[in-house]
Amino acid sequence: MTALHLRATVLPDGAQRDLWIADGRISLEPVAGADTVFDGGYVLPGLVDAHCHVGIGTQGPVELDEAVSQAETDREAGTLLIRDCGSPIDTRPLQQRDDLPRIIRAGKHLARPKRYIPKLSDDLDDEQDLPAAVAEQAAYGDGWIKLVGDWIDRSVGDLAPLWSDEVLAEAIDTAHRLGARVTAHVFGEDALPGLINAGIDCIEHGTGLTDETVELMAARGTALVPTLVNVENFPGFAAAATKYPDYATHMTALYERADSTVAKAIEAGIPVYAGTDAGGGIPHGVLADEVAALHRVGMSTEQALSAASWGAREWLGWSSLEHGALADLVCYDADPRKDLDVLRSPSRILLGGKVF
Repeated sequence: MTALHLRATVLPDGAQRDLWIADGRISLEPVAGADTVFDGGYVLPGLVDAHCHVGIGTQGPVELDEAVSQAETDREAGTLLIRDCGSPIDTRPLQQRDDLPRIIRAGKHLARPKRYIPKLSDDLDDEQDLPAAVAEQAAYGDGWIKLVGDWIDRSVGDLAPLWSDEVLAEAIDTAHRLGARVTAHVFGEDALPGLINAGIDCIEHGTGLTDETVELMAARGTALVPTLVNVENFPGFAAAATKYPDYATHMTALYERADSTVAKAIEAGIPVYAGTDAGGGIPHGVLADEVAALHRVGMSTEQALSAASWGAREWLGWSSLEHGALADLVCYDADPRKDLDVLRSPSRILLGGKVF
């Protein structure tokens, strides 16, 4: 592989630096004969979509070639690291390719019968089986497990928790003993205390956060991935729920206060990261929209960039622009700290030192 050279303002430190790339890794020391592929402008560590579903389409599970196309769309937008937050298909073949984003797999969603989207989850008839299912997913995935924390319960006509507090505590403890972290889909209020008190590592969406559960998450260091681009779909969910007026009213209320809810989480110091929920109803390649939304609700431009780049990479245990790190970089002609729309137009994308 030909050695490469970049000269640019490097974020997050904002210093102008020279970077060399040899054998797919960053060198802070000169490499002889390197070809300059970017000179001037700005370089970020590869962007991170912390809630993405490679392998899910509008009709449910997709074939592997479509999953490849989804990952390519994310790469072209500068997303070079994906926390795949639950997929019904085996995407491990994608991890063997050097032209696709790095994927951290969470395995399959864990749910109860008729309490999640059909064909996407492993459904447990008995909630007591959750700890064993968590252990199985810990062995199958890449250090993350995805629970469905709440969903509509048609017997009550509204959102309701899927799991008892006791089972959650045992299941999350099982995951932690096996070296895995746990996250959960949660729209409403009622499931949050049990999940947070059980030691869950992350909450997805979190539209039902209250002052009390915000305080609890902040105290425990529980992360939040609010997927604000997906929350924009809540009015459609409500309009379609003609048989369940309580659910429709609830989803509307959650939508109307979503921005202020996430703003409170940010202000409280909860670690918040950018995730699109791409797959199904959300197209891939829209991470810039989520970054803009995080800025809209209270993050500074640098905080929002961190939530989708170096900060998210650190949270997920991946390096950024250190000497010897994988050369996963996104280059821009203008400063994204001054205008987040710059994220929509990468000038160069380097994945493992390969230029796209």
